[in-house]
Amino acid sequence: MGTSKNPSFFWYALKNSSQLQNFPILMKRTASILALFLTVAGYALACTNFMAGRDASVNGDILVSYAADSYSLYGFLRYQAAADHPEGSVRKITDWDTGKPLGEIPQIGHTYSVVGNMNEHQLAIGETTWGGREELYGDSGIDYGSLIYIALERCRTAREAIDCMTRLVAEYGYASEGESFTIADTKEVWILEMIGKGKQEKGAVWVAARVPDDCISAHANQARITQIDLKDKKHENYLWADDVIDFARAKGYFSGKDRDFSFSDTYNPLDFSGEFVCEARVWSFFRHFTDMSEYYDYAIGKSDKRMPLFIKPDRKVSVQDFQHCMRDQYEGTPLDITQGTAAGPWHTKLRYGSLGFKLDSVQYWYERPIATQQTGWSFVAQIRPYMPDHIGGIFWFGVDDAATNLYVPMYCRIDQVPECYREGNGDLYNYSPTSAFWAFNTVANFAYSKYSDMLPDIRKVQSEWEEYFHQTIPSVDRAVAEMSPDDARKYLTHFSCMQAQASTESWKKLFEYLLVKYLDGQVRKEENGQFKRNEYGEPVGPDRKPFPEEFLRKIAPETEHE
Repeated sequence: MGTSKNPSFFWYALKNSSQLQNFPILMKRTASILALFLTVAGYALACTNFMAGRDASVNGDILVSYAADSYSLYGFLRYQAAADHPEGSVRKITDWDTGKPLGEIPQIGHTYSVVGNMNEHQLAIGETTWGGREELYGDSGIDYGSLIYIALERCRTAREAIDCMTRLVAEYGYASEGESFTIADTKEVWILEMIGKGKQEKGAVWVAARVPDDCISAHANQARITQIDLKDKKHENYLWADDVIDFARAKGYFSGKDRDFSFSDTYNPLDFSGEFVCEARVWSFFRHFTDMSEYYDYAIGKSDKRMPLFIKPDRKVSVQDFQHCMRDQYEGTPLDITQGTAAGPWHTKLRYGSLGFKLDSVQYWYERPIATQQTGWSFVAQIRPYMPDHIGGIFWFGVDDAATNLYVPMYCRIDQVPECYREGNGDLYNYSPTSAFWAFNTVANFAYSKYSDMLPDIRKVQSEWEEYFHQTIPSVDRAVAEMSPDDARKYLTHFSCMQAQASTESWKKLFEYLLVKYLDGQVRKEENGQFKRNEYGEPVGPDRKPFPEEFLRKIAPETEHE
């Protein structure tokens, strides 16, 4: 395992801790399609989920990933201790996105501990919002975020969680837009898709599909479940609301035969943004594991040939694969966000404003990669059915842009959160020097200015840490295997907190290094792992690296010459 040469951020922190053009794609749409895009743009900005069944992974793990993408999100690690509640207790419901109080529901007698989006029984839940038919949005009852955390507090399995979530919205109402949920336990992975019935009718219509054990799947702000196997009376692979088709008929959304009913086409009809902004991310995930060339035109909004809901990968996938895919920026494809004129001379991923721009009455569109700057936090949940629950689940957690973040192992039964990830340690409007969110944002935001140069420096430290984590986990597992659950929890809490604090300190040192190396837009010379000095110990001049030739040719016509 290598270490950073200048300086050794990794060991320092551990020791001291407690086809590639990217011009915007031009699309002319009717006024109605543009209006629809502007309505759902907020949803299309947010969230990506990947999942893998146990027979699709290298070690028999079940894998789930989730990026919580919003310019209004602050990255911290949620923790809820297990608790017993007296009879008559209530649980308050607060809208996850806005903080608006929505009411309360009766509390149950015992709730499980939850770390992030994973509970002590290795149940993990993620989501992406797709909006769908605006007239079906709810404004009272339980919001999608509360549904996730109530289910994690109360359920052991994915099927229990689906039953819990759908019963809650039937009884209290659904206060959100159309939503896809990833729900996984030690045996199964499910996708649950749900939308309300409007402000005048309580409840929701929904469908759930089981991901085959040997397959992978994904969703990214577009409903993906189409036909339901209505012959699956034992509900081995599909679950659905009794009125999911009848409601569509009553609303005039669907008039065909039951067997032809498609949930996605009915409640979240595809448009250009649904393909190019959303489904393209699913395509990009799939392309890492099988040939997806036949679906490229679909991914760029030029074909109606839909991708399958899930695929069997050409090889087994791993936690590291999922972490890599969470950092996908369409590299190696014509959609690469780091290429083209809009990326500037140093190939930045930043695009200012929204997902595109309008110029001379024409709507232009930017690519929207999986790894994006507005990510508040993301995770890869590693569910290990072959391990006891108190050791099994690992919640690989990271804050900020996945391209420049670090996925740190948080065991699912830890009993406290590291200070650097703690809620209240700073917020979106208050910088905190001990917050991981601010440490990682400092590095990322500085790197965007000279992305092609700085990203390799960041990736080097990133890979050192994550290689260390993955090499260390087996020895940690062995160390706690013979411990009592209580002793194991103490050990794993200490280990998880130590890794989080040490890696955050490492990122602070990384920023210091980048600031010195790229001061004033130049590049400081290095020698033998140190910044170069002359024979008298004084700094030597920097490399005054010019713009790349491709960019010089673009600015030459505007530049004075002899």
